[in-house]
Amino acid sequence: MNAKAKRRTWSGAGEPEPVPSPELARQPLAAPSGPQVFEVDAAGAGERLDRFLGGAAAARRIALSRTRLKALIEAGEVSVDGSVARDPSTRLAEGARIAFEAPPAEDSPLVGEDLPLAVVFEDEHLIVIDKPAGLVVHPAPGHAAGTLVNALIRHCGASLSGVGGVRRPGIVHRLDKDTSGLLVAAKTDAAHRGLAELFADHGRTGSLEREYLALVWGRFDAAAGKIAAPLGRDPRHREKMAVASEERGRHATTHWRLMEAFGPASLVACRLETGRTHQIRVHMASIGHPLLGDSVYGAGFNTKAARLSEAARAALAGLGRQALHASILGFEHPATGAPLRFESPPPEDFSHLLIALRAARAA
Repeated sequence: MNAKAKRRTWSGAGEPEPVPSPELARQPLAAPSGPQVFEVDAAGAGERLDRFLGGAAAARRIALSRTRLKALIEAGEVSVDGSVARDPSTRLAEGARIAFEAPPAEDSPLVGEDLPLAVVFEDEHLIVIDKPAGLVVHPAPGHAAGTLVNALIRHCGASLSGVGGVRRPGIVHRLDKDTSGLLVAAKTDAAHRGLAELFADHGRTGSLEREYLALVWGRFDAAAGKIAAPLGRDPRHREKMAVASEERGRHATTHWRLMEAFGPASLVACRLETGRTHQIRVHMASIGHPLLGDSVYGAGFNTKAARLSEAARAALAGLGRQALHASILGFEHPATGAPLRFESPPPEDFSHLLIALRAARAA
């Protein structure tokens, strides 16, 4: 992260600050334009063709993912010393000349839809959205339309230069349909590659910062804690996730800290060290603190609503979903190197419940 670049925060009001000036940024990753010719130097001698083109020096000019490059090589779009090279594993000799020109990205088969979007930040590389609860991120069986991806295709239009050879937004992380908050999507292959690597690392060695606010049932005896428990599909209910054995599940770690206590409920901030499906919901339920409003993992706690004030019960009924909000998203811009950090206040339904819980505590 560039130490000289000032970290910025968007708090839900007004416009975020623009990307820092070029003197604070790296050379931008631009989409390929016209034929690209590379000469293999001594350091590249013996390298595989796909790895050479996907390496730092070439990728800075090509700005395509390695998967996309491999497909283009196999399609005959790359030549070495004047001959088409269809084998990505072709070993290169020093002085070899590689010619490459990517075909234009194809239009997505998905239909763009004019859906309202809360755009937090946008440039030619990526877009950050404050997703409302109820919006599905990606088309899937049962949700073929009306998704965030459909909305982004319409909103971004021609500025989508292609991810994997198709003009579509690159989704590198998701939020559950009924979870609100901050989400970033890539508009180019290069940004998609950089963000995917960042999210795969989950901030362990990179700049990624993700924090969620959750209203959960019960009191805590500690101010903070760590939940390290593998997650996998529930063998009895395949639509659910569950804590699993190390052999059957995937490693998952959630860090939580207590923000406020309200008697029968608590507000916690959760930071992800991994990004598994329903991770926060399953992990908090596994330690006896399921999320308020979570009908999947907290159904056994529905009777606890009787311990809430009348106003809090009404607010919980109005919430109609798990009380989970992606409140902080920070990362290093994959093209400019600029440090980006955004904060989103809880939406109205979450805030009403929070206000009611605070009022009952003060009474």
